[in-house]
Amino acid sequence: MEPHRADPAQIALLHRLAGAWSGPERSADAPPDAASLGHGHYRIALDGGALIQDYRQERDGQTVFRAHGVFVVEPGSDQVLWWWFDSLGYPATPARGRWCGDSLHFDRVTRRGESRYRYELDGERHRFVIEHRFPGETDFAEFMRGDYTRQP
Repeated sequence: MEPHRADPAQIALLHRLAGAWSGPERSADAPPDAASLGHGHYRIALDGGALIQDYRQERDGQTVFRAHGVFVVEPGSDQVLWWWFDSLGYPATPARGRWCGDSLHFDRVTRRGESRYRYELDGERHRFVIEHRFPGETDFAEFMRGDYTRQP
């Protein structure tokens, strides 16, 4: 019996993120004058079925945050699952997402509230946006935005 595989077209879309990316970031939890720089390295793994993400954020030349992500296309669907583990130690329930044109949109609900994540790809550039809605709030607010360029 053949194993159930994810849609190759969905996997090819995900592979567009493969490579090294760096760029400026703005976070709601940082002072307005604090310049942050994000570095993401994405590599194809597990015979092409997964994308592994290693991320670090710098401020004033010092690493202040690290994370590791795993993306897979859910077999039998057009959804992308994204597990996130970071240096803050929050639980890593997977976010569910799907492609909308050149953007990959994720949603996640935890006891800390709701989050929306968006990867907007444009050739050798991509933007990443995080929006949160904490318990008791009615609207989502932008928490973080990064604009990255593919590195050689």
